[in-house]
Amino acid sequence: MELSNSGSVEKKFPSWLVPVLGYAVSIGCMIWVYRGADWAKEWKLIQGTEWYWVLAAVCCDIMVYVVQGWRWNLLLSPVGGIPVKKTVQAIYIGLFANEILPFKPGEIIRCFLQSRWSGVDFPVVLSSVVIERLFDGVWLILGFLVVATTVHVPRFLLTGSLILATILVLISVMMFVTMARRRHMKEEPQTGVRRWLNHLADGLEAMGNSPSFIYSALLSLIYLLLQIGPIYFLMCGYFDSMKMFGVAAVVLVLLRLGSIPPQAPGNIGSFQAFVIIGLRLFGIERDGAAGFATLLFVVVTVPLWMVGFVALLATKMRLHEIRRDAHEIHSPSR
Repeated sequence: MELSNSGSVEKKFPSWLVPVLGYAVSIGCMIWVYRGADWAKEWKLIQGTEWYWVLAAVCCDIMVYVVQGWRWNLLLSPVGGIPVKKTVQAIYIGLFANEILPFKPGEIIRCFLQSRWSGVDFPVVLSSVVIERLFDGVWLILGFLVVATTVHVPRFLLTGSLILATILVLISVMMFVTMARRRHMKEEPQTGVRRWLNHLADGLEAMGNSPSFIYSALLSLIYLLLQIGPIYFLMCGYFDSMKMFGVAAVVLVLLRLGSIPPQAPGNIGSFQAFVIIGLRLFGIERDGAAGFATLLFVVVTVPLWMVGFVALLATKMRLHEIRRDAHEIHSPSR
């Protein structure tokens, strides 16, 4: 009966539908961004961007993932861990996977690598990533509210922030319920999902009761500010009259909200579109922003590809093998 139900679900929702929709969204965004763009003007602006602003943006973007690795190690320190260098390597491999593979498998891949290298149970590692996302969401919302007091933001962004806050509350409730049922679950037969949830609850308790939990939460603020850095630095070099940190923060919020729907690997197309939408909120026309969106995409993506590829080579493994093993281990039924 279960097999027939699974087959009927696959017939109703074919596996190819989501990636096709994602590519359609990305192609549509690319057409909207680049149709009719004045590239003689845009290329002149790109060439006029001083190299030190570009270098500052690249360095800041790299520091984002170094800080993320540091924070991840702090979270996992009560249950185990590996050197920060290895953690950053796992993060970059996950990011590289997101850039070239559909369905964004990077989060599962980095959790799998962290679990394999540190010996920490996979559900525990996965719970640490959930905590990371909660930290990021809380700081993102608080930062957005602060920015909203200094610059005008449209109503749809406020609505998006409210939706994000609702999602964070629901995730927090689910984590609380898991913790509350922890003792009861241990008394039940330990098979499949129950064993998986028990490991997850153990990890949540260990991390939540450690002082490193607070340090990780505070480090998440630095992590957020560093993400604004590449956008801000490139604005300083590209737009002579636009050096507002608040504008860069709004663009970052749009990029984060825009990365949620299905789209092509690397968020290509939608990335440029949401950058342009953010800039147009502050009076920059689409034609004047297309070059900046392209430059920003290159600056934050090309170094990621390069470092991620080197990090993958260092494992002496193939990406499709890592993805396969990660898919097998993350199934709660195993």
